[in-house]
Amino acid sequence: MTDAAPITPGYDAGGVTAFYEMNGSTYRNPHEDEVRSTLRLAVEQWHLALDDVLDLACGSGEATLELRDLGASEVTGIDPYTQAAYFDRTGSTAESLTFADVGDGALEGRSYSLVVCSYALHLCELSRLAAVCIALVRVAPALLILSPHKRPVIKQGWGWAPPEEFVHRRVHARLHRSLL
Repeated sequence: MTDAAPITPGYDAGGVTAFYEMNGSTYRNPHEDEVRSTLRLAVEQWHLALDDVLDLACGSGEATLELRDLGASEVTGIDPYTQAAYFDRTGSTAESLTFADVGDGALEGRSYSLVVCSYALHLCELSRLAAVCIALVRVAPALLILSPHKRPVIKQGWGWAPPEEFVHRRVHARLHRSLL
């Protein structure tokens, strides 16, 4: 585990959005080591294509850095709050898109080999989750969710097959493949 402080108390104090608005430029996932090792195992186990990966809600770039180490050709980061932290660590600029933007079609016309969402999709408002999942299935054949628990639940009818999954070092890895 990294030396970063737990973030749940920050969420509880003022909400998720307020936490990231205040801390986004210095954010670090306190579970980075676990996230990176789980991502590595997922890529190996499921033989994931790393041609052009979308790191959705990319934080400070922990998944992007691991994807690069694994040989990803291209990684696009998207996060509405952590662009400075992402740039500091990866040298790349993250696009400032929210889950709402994604659900509203901001990714239309794009194509990725894989979408990775690490420790974030469970923070999407439930009222927007279906639209986000449907938008993602239109741009990629695979969605890898890394999470500290089994949320969010991706429902049938949103374009994704039930997940293949495993737990490593308390990180839940769930791979959904497109049904389109």
